[in-house]
Amino acid sequence: MNLHEYQGKELLASYGVDIQRGKVATTAEEAEASYAALRDETQTDFVVVKAQIHAGGRGKGGGVKLAKNLDEFKEHSNAILGMMLKTPQTPGGLDGEGKLVRKILIAEDVYAPDFDACEEMYISILMDRAKKQNVIIYSTEGGMDIEEVAEKTPDLVHKEYIDPNLGLLPFQARKVAFNLGLSGAAFKGMVKFISNLYKAFVGSDASLFEINPCLKTGDDRIIAVDCKVSLDDNALFRHKDLAELRDEKEEDPTEVEAKSYGLNFVNLDGNVGCMVNGAGLAMATMDIIKLSGGSPANFLDVGGTADAARVEQAFRIILRDPNVKAILINIFGGIVRCDRVANGVVDAYKNIGDINVPIIVRLQGTNADIAKQIIDDSGLEVHSAILLKEAAEIVEKVLAKHQ
Repeated sequence: MNLHEYQGKELLASYGVDIQRGKVATTAEEAEASYAALRDETQTDFVVVKAQIHAGGRGKGGGVKLAKNLDEFKEHSNAILGMMLKTPQTPGGLDGEGKLVRKILIAEDVYAPDFDACEEMYISILMDRAKKQNVIIYSTEGGMDIEEVAEKTPDLVHKEYIDPNLGLLPFQARKVAFNLGLSGAAFKGMVKFISNLYKAFVGSDASLFEINPCLKTGDDRIIAVDCKVSLDDNALFRHKDLAELRDEKEEDPTEVEAKSYGLNFVNLDGNVGCMVNGAGLAMATMDIIKLSGGSPANFLDVGGTADAARVEQAFRIILRDPNVKAILINIFGGIVRCDRVANGVVDAYKNIGDINVPIIVRLQGTNADIAKQIIDDSGLEVHSAILLKEAAEIVEKVLAKHQ
């Protein structure tokens, strides 16, 4: 689950991480009131107006602007609030539709008064699954695309691995501050910043923290100017307060709907719809589709309770994609019986009515023979298969007809 920048900063602040102060607004009236309140706190007319969407690169699309006075603030806030912001990370990139900006963050100008004395750094924390450890990735080259920095100057990107059983040790926090070239008050500030940031990462069951830029101000304070926070959905039952921060308007509406039916669904850009039970089997099915000359249009795991109602909803969601030329249903009957799934497929087919794409059903496991008989006797245009190789061959033939 992704958080907005302002939500992520509030989370960090609760763990003692210094952040760029700001206030959120959803209307022009709220924005002007927030500007006045922030101006009173900071004693300066300078503020930064930031679009709040779940995508990076907002500045490249015009979603981050510096305002030096009230008139400039009104101009920028009115332009950003309600705009369709296009960034390299919004759907379709800079040439796509973009995302609607429903909220803006009015933030203090932390670069004043001595801009030249400020230093931007990059810091992120995530889990390295290969090493089974958390890792802090950091660089002196903040405020830039870290991928570009890593490609062109890999020596400027450092990694500090953290044993989750030991946690972040004091010498590791000092090592990060040293490698960032800090000294004096800034060095001590970075040690505290990293320590609290790691506590926030572990305490919130996050999967990613990205602070870019992390700023050393002219008076040697260390501040999170921007932040990206992703939380582990599987741990949200331990964080009811954080679960309430979910902004479904920022998520794919089809994925949100699928989740309401208990389906694990991710939209892709292929031509073969997938309906599978179990994430591992789903990944294998997607591989088979690729080997058959197709491309998966989605990841869809119906779970262990694939009843008729759930199968029907899965069908309806897959069929909304106009790029889908075929649907492959691949079910292993362990917890769920194959005949139950077969009946669900037949019922869903009849209830939906006009399904104009070929359906390939591969059922293996408990009552697989009965399930095949149900499919074959249904009189519907459904191709049944027992072996995965057989299902792949049918997919290949079906796709060949559409080429």
